[in-house]
Amino acid sequence: MRIERDEQGNCVLDPTALGQRFSISPDELRRRMRLGLVTSRVEVGEGEHAGLRRLTVWCGAEVWRAVIDADDQILTEEVGGEPALSRSCVGPHRPSEASRRGPRTIVDAAAGE
Repeated sequence: MRIERDEQGNCVLDPTALGQRFSISPDELRRRMRLGLVTSRVEVGEGEHAGLRRLTVWCGAEVWRAVIDADDQILTEEVGGEPALSRSCVGPHRPSEASRRGPRTIVDAAAGE
């Protein structure tokens, strides 16, 4: 998967490639995004993880995570969750407080939280 940046520096993911990660079509991914069923977060590494970012995308009960370097190249990625649940999800995923905090060496890109 290729990761690009928009004018504001936000990560932009290809819907075809991301849809494949969730085993859905790009059109279905866009539909779920319009309904608010897809959420995402970018975390910026500090200390020994400086220069890295962790991208997390939730689609229902499924989650895709990738760690990218300063050149936006994917170093690691994983998909988890229960696919059957994500297909029947009726509301957006709300990460738990613990998952929002993440590891101590990673901070939320929206600094100040």
